[in-house]
Amino acid sequence: MDQGVMAAIRHLPAHGRSIKERALRSESFRTLCADLAEAERALAEWESSLLPISKARCIDYRQLIESLEAELREALGRPDGT
Repeated sequence: MDQGVMAAIRHLPAHGRSIKERALRSESFRTLCADLAEAERALAEWESSLLPISKARCIDYRQLIESLEAELREALGRPDGT
């Protein structure tokens, strides 16, 4: 399964089936899922970083992930899913 779709399902497990179905039909939805997976990856890297700026970057990426989750919920509520 696509990494982006898996990330979306991790964040919104109650919507797993809808996420899979929407991802099959909508390129823009798949892109949103991919963005979430990329934000997760970046957060993991910053969480393991020893750089002084890492704490601020972690906050930024957590906020981005929350925003992407909200966009996914919104997209799932629209008939076309875009």
